[in-house]
Amino acid sequence: MKPRHAALAALVAVIWGVNFVAIELGLRDVPPLVFVALRFALVAVPAVFFVPKPAVSWRVIAGLGLFMSAGQFGLVYLAMHWGMPAGLAPLVLQSQMFFTILIAAAALKERPTAAQLAGVGAGAVGLVLVAVGRGAVAPLGPLLLVVLAGLSWGVGNTISRSAKGVSGLGLVVWSAAVVPVPMLALAAAVEGPDAVVGSLAHLSLPAWVSTLFTVLLASLVGYSAWNSLLGKYPAAAVVPYTLLVPPVGLAAAWIAFGEVPQPLEALGGLVLLAGVGTTLVRPRGARPVSRPRAEREVRVSP
Repeated sequence: MKPRHAALAALVAVIWGVNFVAIELGLRDVPPLVFVALRFALVAVPAVFFVPKPAVSWRVIAGLGLFMSAGQFGLVYLAMHWGMPAGLAPLVLQSQMFFTILIAAAALKERPTAAQLAGVGAGAVGLVLVAVGRGAVAPLGPLLLVVLAGLSWGVGNTISRSAKGVSGLGLVVWSAAVVPVPMLALAAAVEGPDAVVGSLAHLSLPAWVSTLFTVLLASLVGYSAWNSLLGKYPAAAVVPYTLLVPPVGLAAAWIAFGEVPQPLEALGGLVLLAGVGTTLVRPRGARPVSRPRAEREVRVSP
């Protein structure tokens, strides 16, 4: 990878790591489900009027919107609203890679390699250590919600594999249009219609700054740059940069909020990241499969 492209990949990882701090700031003033609806409404509008609809079925677009966007971020926002630290959330969310491997094996008959199975096992051990460490200082409910968010992301990743040869940005924008209505309906059922309308009518400056960061930088800029890199290089050369997201998130949360993980949480996080890294190891002598540029562009990283 060229140095400028490597720098771009690292920059995207930094944006995504800091994004959890931005989410935490916004959640102080906006109910979580309302915040998710607002974020994806602004991702979709006005871009949906200028970005052509990707040449995939509405079922694929709806599936991506419901699992990769609404399911993943709805659960993450709820977890953080109920006490999941901004620094720990991106670490646990890396469980998505293990779920993706297992779901692809079941649904697409993609046989996992020995390294991938070892990585899944190590990741499970890491999650258990994080859970034990977290359970010693706080309820486990928020952590389990982030694990479920990783499961939702894994389902979304599997759905995205059926969308080949289309624009990654188009998938992001059009699938985002699926999110606001069900999120607002769910928020109205949970919070009450008056609370939803009141929170949207009285957004504070920190909430607006948080929203714009998640929309412009984390979603539109981050996804566009990531898909551009995946269109130029094999996935194996780009995907490892996601390993930078958890340490950046931990550092950002430490600087912004003074969050310091418990020793067992930190140990579990290291084991989990080691498991993620193990799943990226190719068997000796294996050669990456060359794919047309149009097909490579479809890879969407949450």
